[in-house]
Amino acid sequence: MISKSCSGLVLAASAIGFGVGSAAASNLKLKRTQQKPRNVIYILSDDHRYDFFGFTGKVPWLKTPNLDKLALEGAHLQNAFCTTSLSSPSRASILTGLYAHQHEVVDNYEPVNPNLTFFPQYLQKAGYQTAFFGKWHMGHDVDAPQRGFTHWESFRGQGEYFNPVLNINGKEVNYSDSTYVTDLLTDHAIGWLKARKQQQPFFMYLSHKAVHHEWKASLKNRGMYKNEVVPEAITMLQYVSETTLDPKRHEQKSANAYYGANVTPDWVKSRAYSWHGAMLSRTEYEDIFRRYCETLTSMDEAIGRLLTYLKESGLDKETVIVYMGDNGHSMGEHGLMDKRHFYEESTRVPMIAYCPALIKPATKVEKMVLNVDIAPTILDFAGLEKPAYMVGSSFANLVEGKTVPQWRDKFFYEYYWEFQYPNTPTIFGVRTDRYKYIFNQGVWDANELYDLKNDPLEAHNLIFDKKYESIGISLKNELFNWLKTTGGDKIPMRKGPEKRSGEHRSNGMY
Repeated sequence: MISKSCSGLVLAASAIGFGVGSAAASNLKLKRTQQKPRNVIYILSDDHRYDFFGFTGKVPWLKTPNLDKLALEGAHLQNAFCTTSLSSPSRASILTGLYAHQHEVVDNYEPVNPNLTFFPQYLQKAGYQTAFFGKWHMGHDVDAPQRGFTHWESFRGQGEYFNPVLNINGKEVNYSDSTYVTDLLTDHAIGWLKARKQQQPFFMYLSHKAVHHEWKASLKNRGMYKNEVVPEAITMLQYVSETTLDPKRHEQKSANAYYGANVTPDWVKSRAYSWHGAMLSRTEYEDIFRRYCETLTSMDEAIGRLLTYLKESGLDKETVIVYMGDNGHSMGEHGLMDKRHFYEESTRVPMIAYCPALIKPATKVEKMVLNVDIAPTILDFAGLEKPAYMVGSSFANLVEGKTVPQWRDKFFYEYYWEFQYPNTPTIFGVRTDRYKYIFNQGVWDANELYDLKNDPLEAHNLIFDKKYESIGISLKNELFNWLKTTGGDKIPMRKGPEKRSGEHRSNGMY
């Protein structure tokens, strides 16, 4: 439960408590450790796949030299995941150290509960200068300054790649002349670092719009990959061949029969032809792929300018840099684009930690780390113990190469059906080092079980294979026990906003 220092700042959320926010922020207090407080820069990208780096070789021609440098000279966390593969829920988990069903930001429109505490509030209380630059994207159109940040620059919703409108400490500022938002945010972040109070430690949260749809690179990088050969997802062809729905499947389901180890849920097949599917022309697919990579390279170049400033100012050795994507993104795997689902491309995220004073070059972390671990980790680097209500754990010792005797061997996943984008059902799941179990909630369809050791592409659903029956039952029991004990079986239904232009729905009812 909650430590004494936070006992007066608690709201009940089923069996879990979480710290109260702005109204009681002046009373926030955490126990200080003996560790020297570190300056911390947290860089968050949007929809960046875990394997789209130059150094991974996934895309042979992709250039990300600055992110490569951070990974090769710092720590690459190879098994990093989000607990909900959707922007707003993941961002809320990052800021609170809580699961989506605890903070209740379960879609991209739900406003943030004013009683939630964001970890930068603790840093402020400990004497840190704090700043936020970029995409907030909780409450959809919210761009107003948020608690925990001394300096604030953001934009509404998804924002624009060119000529953005920023809310800078409560004042609206318009930019023109082909101003590129990735470069603008980087310029302002560097400017803030130059103007900060030198005697105080700092925390900077740089939240890029890139690499979110509609994927627009800087003017100089536009078209840089136009002649490159675009690889095709291996599992795309399998799912294309299976996309004809077979009515006999329902007869087999009703009899609970085993009908082969290569069972694609019907909702996946249907979604392949939706706005979030990959059933595009080859030209459309290649265009999306190239623009995604060009936008990623443009962001990498901006990060390079930030790294150059840190070196020139002498901050590069002692400042901790953590880079992460809020969720993954499919590029045709399983016939899908976008995220939301519990397949690896959607749920795994890129994560790097860099600080020459603490982290040895070429450190590789194989343990599972999660988005809910970010808040405890940054508090740890600041010399603060995490509040007891946070479900995540600090991975500072992992990236520093220290022995961590007990660490998670599994994690749980949740995604809640959205009124605005109904192509994906509510999904719950659990992933271990070897197996993944997916429970497709509320649809008459097959659930899923994958042996990740023998089938890393998740091409063969073993849910009806008798040899794996006991494993599937055990994982399902663990999943629903987790939901029950953490309050996940009580999440309320969200109706979403009223009709908005340009959105995709399966029907016209409101």
